[in-house]
Amino acid sequence: MNPKDRIKELQQELTHAQYLYYVKDAPTMSDFEYDKKYRELVDLETAYPEYIVPSSPTQRVGMKVEGSFEKVVHGRPMLSLSNVFNADEVRAFASRVEKELGHKPSAYVVELKIDGLAVNLHYENGMFVRAVTRGDGRVGGEDVTANVRTIKSIPLYLENAPEFIEVRGEAYMPHSEFKRINEERDEEGGLPTFVNPRNAAAGSLRQQDPAITASRNLAFFAYAIGSEEGASIHSQEELLKSLENFKFSVNPHYRVCQTIDEVIETINYWEEKRHDLPYDTDGMVIKVNSFDDQEALGSTAKDPKWATAYKYPPEEVETILKDITINVGRTGVLTLLVSLNLYSCLVQM
Repeated sequence: MNPKDRIKELQQELTHAQYLYYVKDAPTMSDFEYDKKYRELVDLETAYPEYIVPSSPTQRVGMKVEGSFEKVVHGRPMLSLSNVFNADEVRAFASRVEKELGHKPSAYVVELKIDGLAVNLHYENGMFVRAVTRGDGRVGGEDVTANVRTIKSIPLYLENAPEFIEVRGEAYMPHSEFKRINEERDEEGGLPTFVNPRNAAAGSLRQQDPAITASRNLAFFAYAIGSEEGASIHSQEELLKSLENFKFSVNPHYRVCQTIDEVIETINYWEEKRHDLPYDTDGMVIKVNSFDDQEALGSTAKDPKWATAYKYPPEEVETILKDITINVGRTGVLTLLVSLNLYSCLVQM
């Protein structure tokens, strides 16, 4: 086989292996075999750089970011969600929806609200070209493309994709990775540990060196689209299935509910069950399923009228203050390291 064809074959094999491992959790290739083929691909691409493509598995980790992250304007706003806190407020949300539509929605989709960092991914002719954080929802999102490329559950190329599409979702840190990183930081001379997985994920995405982001093994769930050209999707349920077909990781625990009673039943089910998940959630998101209904309902200046977030009550636990260490920086800033029996946190004064 000539080098060009072998490079293409390896790129496809390894990309599919990453998808099975990081998205489907169903690996078919051993780590040894993957590493061997990856090394072969690196050697061939080094010898024949003209055959390197941006979607190659070897291209996930790029150059360091120089200076601050570029600010980017979203093509379509990334609005926040209104909040509800009990069953009565869920029913009130449904009543407002029905009143404005003049009929009951055919269905609602209820999804776990992943506690991470919202990211907007840009694809042109199927190729991943940019990743932007939410920022203020309209202007102010930061270009974190180099770091997001390192997230292996995010495809670098979409087959049969529209000419342009923005895919939105949540970058997050799994519990196992959060635990591993904090243990390593503690062993490396008592470095401050991360307070929670969300802060760890946010900090990891804003590293100047993508290699650091890559070492922290972030993950990603896709759940929405922004601006697009050529997509033909008519409901949230159809959208989630389309994202799966694009080989994104879509949280499998969403439910299509025909009534608001089913919505509340789903919320109640996950109140305790969510603690068994390998990642953090901070509520449930309720969405009107039909895109026609969503368009008819529209949005306020802050949030869509067709969706809301159910927030579970905050958990209260007792802890013990173990120690407080005060460090004085060269500019006179006092940094307090507060050690509790649950975790450590930093406070600046």
